[in-house]
Amino acid sequence: MQEENADKESGLPRFVVPVIVAVIVAAVVLIVLSGGEKYEPVVAGKDAIDFTLPDLKGNLRSLKDFRGKVVFLNFWATWCKPCEQEMPSMQALYESQQGRPFEIVAVSIDSEGPEVIEGFLRKYSITFPVLHDRKGALKERYKTTGVPETFIIDQNGVIAEKVWGPRDWTQPGSIQTIIDLLNYGPKTRQDYAVKKP
Repeated sequence: MQEENADKESGLPRFVVPVIVAVIVAAVVLIVLSGGEKYEPVVAGKDAIDFTLPDLKGNLRSLKDFRGKVVFLNFWATWCKPCEQEMPSMQALYESQQGRPFEIVAVSIDSEGPEVIEGFLRKYSITFPVLHDRKGALKERYKTTGVPETFIIDQNGVIAEKVWGPRDWTQPGSIQTIIDLLNYGPKTRQDYAVKKP
């Protein structure tokens, strides 16, 4: 008798609440599934996402400015110890490829001002271009999972290799993709997408 009164007081038949819950769950599932494509990871074989960011002097630079070169796009931060360990080998790689169509573009995700980054660069005698993604918008677009993270981009703007974590970029095995691109040119997207052993 009390149950009947509760139903009469709410004004809703008993079956309506489960139906409403089911509709809400279905709507959430549809929203997640329809948005799945935008959450697809940025991996080898995909076009590199173009961007424009300021360098440490405030000059705007775009990825498309480097089209025709092999681009080493590295996300890093001054507070990241593995980044600190990796940077000297990146500088050595940069110096070893001078005169070739190759460019390192290091994107700092530091939320502090450029002066913090400049101090770090002086400490390690870094001379390659450094851009500042202070709000992390580009990091989000590239769907990075941490720092350091590197994208090797071919001369046509296609990602040839994605590297999670630090590497010693003075080791031949670490730079094989870069050297192959410089010596033999771009491959097909499918070749990049094939997982290496």
